Amino acid sequence: MSSLSSSRSAWIVTLLAAGILMVTMGVRQSMGLFIAPLDASTGLGIATISFAMAVGQFVWGAIQPLAGAVADRYGPGRVLAGGVVTLGLGCLLTPWLTTGWGLVITLGVLSAAGSGAGSFSVLMGAAAQRLPLQGRGMASGIINAGGSFGQFLFAPIVQKMIGVFGWMGAMWSLAAMSLLALPLARGLRRTAPVAAHPDDRGVRHAVLTAFREPSYLLLHAGFFTCGFHIAFLVTHLPGEVQLCGLPPAVASWSLALIGLANIAGSLFAGWAVQRYRSKYVLFWMYGSRALLIVIYLLAPKTAMTFYLFAIALGFTWLATVPPTAGLVGKLFGVRYLSTLFGLTLLSHQIGGFFGAWLGGLAISSMGNYDWMWGADTVLAAVAALVNLPIREASPRPAVQSV
Repeated sequence: MSSLSSSRSAWIVTLLAAGILMVTMGVRQSMGLFIAPLDASTGLGIATISFAMAVGQFVWGAIQPLAGAVADRYGPGRVLAGGVVTLGLGCLLTPWLTTGWGLVITLGVLSAAGSGAGSFSVLMGAAAQRLPLQGRGMASGIINAGGSFGQFLFAPIVQKMIGVFGWMGAMWSLAAMSLLALPLARGLRRTAPVAAHPDDRGVRHAVLTAFREPSYLLLHAGFFTCGFHIAFLVTHLPGEVQLCGLPPAVASWSLALIGLANIAGSLFAGWAVQRYRSKYVLFWMYGSRALLIVIYLLAPKTAMTFYLFAIALGFTWLATVPPTAGLVGKLFGVRYLSTLFGLTLLSHQIGGFFGAWLGGLAISSMGNYDWMWGADTVLAAVAALVNLPIREASPRPAVQSV
């Protein structure tokens, strides 16, 4: 009976985590829609605004291991609640701080740190520490699908709010919407940290051990590329749509379709890592991205091209998270998973910083994103290859109870 109760509690944690990620990722992944109206309103220039969002990409990653370490020690509830409030505060203050450095503070630090504290490392660590090995992959997929549904839900709503209320009203509305995650975070306040093993030598030893493992470093390298790719697209896809002479609604619906497709992709990834080695799942995901970008570059730039590109790309968008988190858990266990996976997410967001920032420099200096698409293709192919040498045992089939 206690085993059944423990399993039920773990899946409740998983669903609460998916709901929180729906809100924090929905808000975060909609920020690219504000670039054009911010530029038109403030005259700051796309490069300046892109730099603020690039800082946000880095901060979102930098906060993950810190938030993860606190959650590993004290439990996830208060970490998540603090993150949600900080996210709302960043959105609230943005319309009043419209200088370049003001946007760095609001969008680059506050909003990014808040959404990062309420994101993958804390949420997946909370679920993985309470589930057996056979259930962790699917739990990661469900949590990830929550974030993808948030992108699908928020992008068209935010675009509509910008059209109706202006960008300032839309940003204030996002501040209010972000607080919807607070009751869910409260539901995790009673979730206690996992007890340390008698041989546990602490988080510092766990981190030093991880960075001496070549497989962990290769995982970081592949995830760096994933961050570059996603940040470039989520920040500059609206600009690419504008360059092609298409209406802004094409960009918002493309982002929404990416999120919708990634719901299926996340659930598929959760299923796949329970049956196949995670490194092979990552190889095919990154390899498919390189191929899809080449196809997009050769295709006519119509609304349908963007929608099909978004659906195909969305299938692997953040579906890389379950196999990456799974690999970290396989290599080092789950006691410090929030911390170690948080460090992997930091590598992801260092890539994200360059993807967002260099995209802004490209459009400002050359008037297009051509060389960014080329760099994105090469990096995706490299990411596919660096996952192959990772040390990973074959997954064991789940034991069926009689």
